[in-house]
Amino acid sequence: MPTATVTSKGQITIPIEIRNELGLKPGDRVVFFKNFFGGYSLTAKNRSIQELCGILHRPGQHVTIEEMNDAIAEGAIESGLGIHREEVGAD
Repeated sequence: MPTATVTSKGQITIPIEIRNELGLKPGDRVVFFKNFFGGYSLTAKNRSIQELCGILHRPGQHVTIEEMNDAIAEGAIESGLGIHREEVGAD
């Protein structure tokens, strides 16, 4: 497991294997997130928000609420959760 030492100025050098995995280059920024257990994780902030444009849009794949409910019901039936189609979406 890669480790780093904190200097007297509070700086660390991120180990090369971590930098390579995250695609970090000189000048890139990193973000620290506190998790539920009080620990922290590090994430690279080296992508432009513009690079994310279009990743969620899937042309021609629009579905109705009814189609979603049908798919959920079918999945529940196939998984053997004991849910009957009539129970899904019932008021």
